[in-house]
Amino acid sequence: MFKKILVPTDGSPLAHQAAEFAADLAKVHAARIVGIYVIDPFPYIGIGDASAIGLQAYLGEAQAAATQSLDDIRQVCAARGVAFDGDTIERNVTYEGILETATAEGCDLIVMGSHGRKGLEALVLGSVAQKVLTHAKIPVLIVKS
Repeated sequence: MFKKILVPTDGSPLAHQAAEFAADLAKVHAARIVGIYVIDPFPYIGIGDASAIGLQAYLGEAQAAATQSLDDIRQVCAARGVAFDGDTIERNVTYEGILETATAEGCDLIVMGSHGRKGLEALVLGSVAQKVLTHAKIPVLIVKS
């Protein structure tokens, strides 16, 4: 039924749970997992040399977090004998990066975690999972804690 499952990650324990669920599902369907970590391009506006140093530090930390998060999914998949490809992309809008990757990779399912923010917190911080659900053209499975 499923051949390619996209698993977005932010490195959280909930993203790990979603990866485990996706890998178990992939094993049953002989599918492969595509992991994605979306880095928000340098969110600070600065002037002069301090801005360049800040940019390098930010991107270094973001890339390290992405590598660690994707390695976590890679290990989950390896433990189950599931094929895995991972990628890090930069997008200002996280959910758009997730949906673009799903289309570009030909994924037929997105499995992701939701932190379950509600009320004012959801309004202010937004919900990437909610936006993916709203705009996706393929099925989305949400793993909740």
